[in-house]
Amino acid sequence: MRATGIGSLPGDDIDAALALIFTELPDLPHLPELPARGPGADMIGRTAGVLVDLHVDLQPSGWRLVPRPGIDVRRAREMLERDLDALVPVAATHDGPLKVQLAGPWTLLAALQTEHGPALADPGAVRDVSASYAEAVRAHLDDVRRRAPHAQLILQVDEPGLPAVLAGTVPTSSGLSRVRALPEQDAEQVLADVITGAAVPTVVHCCAADVPLRMLARCAPALSVDLAVAHLDLDTLGEAIEGGFDLWAGVVPALGPGVAPSPRETVEPIRRIWGQLGFPAELMAERFTVTPACGLAGASTGWATTAMRLVRQAAKVLTEEPQRA
Repeated sequence: MRATGIGSLPGDDIDAALALIFTELPDLPHLPELPARGPGADMIGRTAGVLVDLHVDLQPSGWRLVPRPGIDVRRAREMLERDLDALVPVAATHDGPLKVQLAGPWTLLAALQTEHGPALADPGAVRDVSASYAEAVRAHLDDVRRRAPHAQLILQVDEPGLPAVLAGTVPTSSGLSRVRALPEQDAEQVLADVITGAAVPTVVHCCAADVPLRMLARCAPALSVDLAVAHLDLDTLGEAIEGGFDLWAGVVPALGPGVAPSPRETVEPIRRIWGQLGFPAELMAERFTVTPACGLAGASTGWATTAMRLVRQAAKVLTEEPQRA
C-alpha cells in the first residue's frame, strides 16, 4: 500500500520541501505547491500560468483571461520553472512513481474571470480554456519528464470546485446570482478528454462532501477524497472498485490536532469502510492509497512533517496487518 501527499506545503523553500517529501514519502513523492510565496504559486495561479495560447493577469476579483501575457503570468511561470529545476537533484535518477498536480479544468474555470464576468458562464471561454488546458497538461508532463526522465509519472487533477459547478452554486462577479449548473455529461466529457490525453495514471482529487463519485468513476481510474467529509455511496464505490477503481483515502487532518493519532488510529476509517464493502482484506493494499485529507499549506512545518510521516506509517500498518480489515 502506498502513501503520498495531496499537493501544497507550508513555507517558501522548494528545495527544502522536495527534500522533505522524498525523505518522508519515498514510494510516491510529489512536486508540491508552495502558496506562501504569493500569487502564481497557488493552485489556480500555477495552472492558469501553464495554459497554452491563453493569458491571465491578477485582478482584485482574482485571475482574469486577458489578450496578452503580463507580469503576473510571467511570475507564475518563473516560479514553476524554478520548482521543476529543483526536481533535478532529487529526481533525476528516481525510477519510481512521481506525482504532479494541476487544478482541474472545472475548478480552474470556476475561478477565472473574463472582462464580462465568470469564465464558466461564457461558452466560448469554456471551450477555449478546456482545449488549452488539455494541451497544457501534456506540455507540463513533458516538462517534468525532462527533469525526471526515469520516473513513472502520475497526474493529480484537483477538482474541489467541481461539485459547485455541477450544482450551479458558483457565484457571478457581483455575488448576487449564480452561474447556471453545468450538465454532468459536459463535465465528464472534458475530464475524460484530459485524462485520455495525459496518457499517464490519473487521480481526481475532490475534498468536498458531495463528490460526484459515479461520474468520476466513469471517466477516471482513481479518486482522492477526505474520508471524514466525503459522502460516498458504498454500492457505487463497491461497483467501481470491482471494475478496477482506486480510492486515495485522506485520513490525516490537514491542520494538526492537539495530539497526533497513532498510525493504527489513523487507519481505522479505512478498515471500517473496507469492512462495509466486504472485499477480501488482501485486496485493500491494491485499491487504497493513504494521504492527508487535503493540502498542507495551512499547517505548520512541524505538522506537515508529522502528517507525511503518519500517512507512510499508516500505509505500512495496513500492508502488514491486512487481516484485521
